[in-house]
Amino acid sequence: MLRSDLPLGKPEQLWKGYLRLTESDAAFRVLKSPPSIRPIFHQLEGRTKVHILVAFLGYALWFTLKYFLRRKGSSLSPHKAPALLSTLVSADFVLPTTDGREIRLRRVTTPNAEQKQLLDQFGITAPERFSLDRECSVDLASA
Repeated sequence: MLRSDLPLGKPEQLWKGYLRLTESDAAFRVLKSPPSIRPIFHQLEGRTKVHILVAFLGYALWFTLKYFLRRKGSSLSPHKAPALLSTLVSADFVLPTTDGREIRLRRVTTPNAEQKQLLDQFGITAPERFSLDRECSVDLASA
């Protein structure tokens, strides 16, 4: 049972409004929880405005992802999709040479079947490797 002081004519409208509220609460909870840097106290007005802007952009991205997943027929929630893709990482393999220089090769993990399906829905192909492979160079030691 829902109780409200809103003058909505139909119970379905009230229910949809309630669902939007719970979704927005969930989106802000997700946006605020990963950094684990709360509470945030801003001393300057500009920083407060930037914080609100970033939170709003994250909120907009959250709902864009939600509707994109729904339109593509995915059963994933906007919370689970990034979590599913979070295990895709790139790694640098640094191979020392006999003359003291390094060969740096950047590789990407191979997506599993579920990740590949989600990437296909987004129209993204995960590269096997990045084009950042470099020849031996003294500069790589400081890069």
